[in-house]
Amino acid sequence: MPQTITVDGMSCAHCEETVEDALESLADVTAASADHETDAVDVEGSARTHDLVRAVEAAGYETSA
Repeated sequence: MPQTITVDGMSCAHCEETVEDALESLADVTAASADHETDAVDVEGSARTHDLVRAVEAAGYETSA
């Protein structure tokens, strides 16, 4: 089921890649697409929101689901 979460602190394409990589490293995520202009990331897969938030925060960004 797709989910969209808000990520604060992304300011460039490198930030997007960092967030995408962090999320895609989770076993239950099949794809992630971040956009620093909208401060959002769309996530495909069955990962729990709590796990997505933890992965984004571990990558150094703040988030709200």
